[in-house]
Amino acid sequence: MTTLSNRYEFVLLYDVENGNPNGDPDAGNMPRIDPETGYGIVTDVCLKRKIRNYVEIVKGDAAGYRIYIKEGIPLNQNHVEAYQAVNLPTENKNFKAKPDDVQRARAWMCANFFDIRTFGAVMTTGLNCGQVRGPIQLNFSRSIDPIVQQEVTITRLTVTREEEAEKERTMGRKHIVPYGLYRVEGYISAKLANDPTKGTGFSEEDLKLFWEALINMFEHDRSAARGKMATRRLIVFKHESDLGNAPAHKLFELVKVERKPEANPPRSFSDYLVAVDRIGVPQGITLLEMI
Repeated sequence: MTTLSNRYEFVLLYDVENGNPNGDPDAGNMPRIDPETGYGIVTDVCLKRKIRNYVEIVKGDAAGYRIYIKEGIPLNQNHVEAYQAVNLPTENKNFKAKPDDVQRARAWMCANFFDIRTFGAVMTTGLNCGQVRGPIQLNFSRSIDPIVQQEVTITRLTVTREEEAEKERTMGRKHIVPYGLYRVEGYISAKLANDPTKGTGFSEEDLKLFWEALINMFEHDRSAARGKMATRRLIVFKHESDLGNAPAHKLFELVKVERKPEANPPRSFSDYLVAVDRIGVPQGITLLEMI
């Protein structure tokens, strides 16, 4: 695989129509919201799940592209596989792995699991496979405007319990955002990918797959609960060096998203204007508009 040699930052814009992009279990699964401002929130974990799912759909169990955090597979089961692969004992309870042993197991995990070498992982439970700080990090997403948490009552003709069999129908609720445009910012460190001891081996080929996942992750995540979701813009800043040529916050400030004055409330992506200050791009930075 080709070594990653450039630092990147990116801005991703995506929207939701009549859906719940990220339910909050502490609030009855209503869409996450900043209670002080009313802006919608989507966690980094939510987007990482969609990226993982897309990679699994595309790659399956192809060598080097397995998914570590997936439904129905205990994490420690993968640790056992790593120890067996690098010829370390898995049944001896008195065995204590040395730092070199842990490093070998860590390297095997990075080589075999896409999400570990991308986002990192804490693999110290059970058989110790060390810790990995991933080269790609995501912020929480935030909506461009305050959102409305709308509760919709629904009916169904079936009942759940036998004692309710005489009822004609039962009632339920769905929580939706009528429309919301969300922005998330992310970082990609070539240093964390290629460090001789702490690097994950994240490569140019992995990066290409990551961009593909950001653009297409909602296309294979359809459900009635999530409504219509789509990636609208992916704006990437590529540095000439692995250390970087400009502060990340300065690059993010070059991308401005504003609602059109007449669009109140906004109900589609066309109700917004996206402006990228191409003239203000610092020297040593290449602006890439993926979509």
